[in-house]
Amino acid sequence: MAQVAEEFGITLRTIRWYEDQGLISPERRGQQRLFRPRDRVRLALVLRGKRLGFSLEEIRTILDMYDAEPGETGQLRYLLEQIHRRRAELLQRQRDLQQTLAEFDELEQRCRDDLGRLESSG
Repeated sequence: MAQVAEEFGITLRTIRWYEDQGLISPERRGQQRLFRPRDRVRLALVLRGKRLGFSLEEIRTILDMYDAEPGETGQLRYLLEQIHRRRAELLQRQRDLQQTLAEFDELEQRCRDDLGRLESSG
């Protein structure tokens, strides 16, 4: 398990958590876990999903759809819907950040102007 943790740049605790959550299910041999290619793919998908901002429940839905009906087609449709929703959220956040930055620019300029007036008159 330590090798898998190092390979994916995560902690052993994270691997155990994903296993407890049913996102991965490595074969157990006593205290040892055997990570098959399927487990590694699922782990990589979980980590990618987290980087993209998906919740563990959303990731679980996507992963589970592959193994059950409606299969890969349903999985891909669901994923496309989630991508669209996530992109819309990120674009809104981007607009909000741009507006906040513009307000900071305006406030900074006013502070500089006020400071310049105070220093030149004092």
